[in-house]
Amino acid sequence: MLLPELSHRARRGRGMTSQRTRDRMVERLASQGIRDARVLEGMAAEPRHLFVDEALAHRAYEDTSLPIGFGQTLSRPLTVARMTELVLQEAPRRVLELGTGSGYQTLILSRLVPALYSVERISALHQRAAKRLKGLDAPARLKAADGSQGWPCAAPFDVILLTACARTLPAALLEQLNDGGVLIAPLETPDGKQWLTRVRRVGRAFEQRRLEAVRFVPLLEGVVE
Repeated sequence: MLLPELSHRARRGRGMTSQRTRDRMVERLASQGIRDARVLEGMAAEPRHLFVDEALAHRAYEDTSLPIGFGQTLSRPLTVARMTELVLQEAPRRVLELGTGSGYQTLILSRLVPALYSVERISALHQRAAKRLKGLDAPARLKAADGSQGWPCAAPFDVILLTACARTLPAALLEQLNDGGVLIAPLETPDGKQWLTRVRRVGRAFEQRRLEAVRFVPLLEGVVE
């Protein structure tokens, strides 16, 4: 865990990781269509540069995704902002994020929803993210597990957010939604395209709506120790 004084300096950043650079990122996000002030303020405040390797920190606020190891990426700021905005539109009390990854999206969400649960299937990424988030006092509950199984003992959820692309919707996740709750996920179509999709539970039925074209790493099952 980062010492408080080190955490403060690290959060503040300098040069290409400074507050001025974060502010420019947020101005770009607003010009790209992000409207929720809570999302913009949260991303302006939080240190994205701490969620990538030090050698890539100077690129943390660029409009691009960045590698975090194990074939995974930290999504571009616009994707994080858009996913967060979609979650907040539901005014949720309990949110499940599948794919903690670096922990950056987890950090942003943890400041904005009352209860956040996050699952990561790659143990090394889970441990790394847990250390970062603890050092930043992020109020999120984390575990290393197969995300396709959700978090049954913490269900039901108002929103379930997938940060990897699924070919089919795992039934276990749909069952963990509250009535009226939504699953937000990139889904792959038979032609290989990916669409960010909102699936709303209405009783025993599930209503799907395509939102926009996206590109995510695939959703995989099992745990990587």
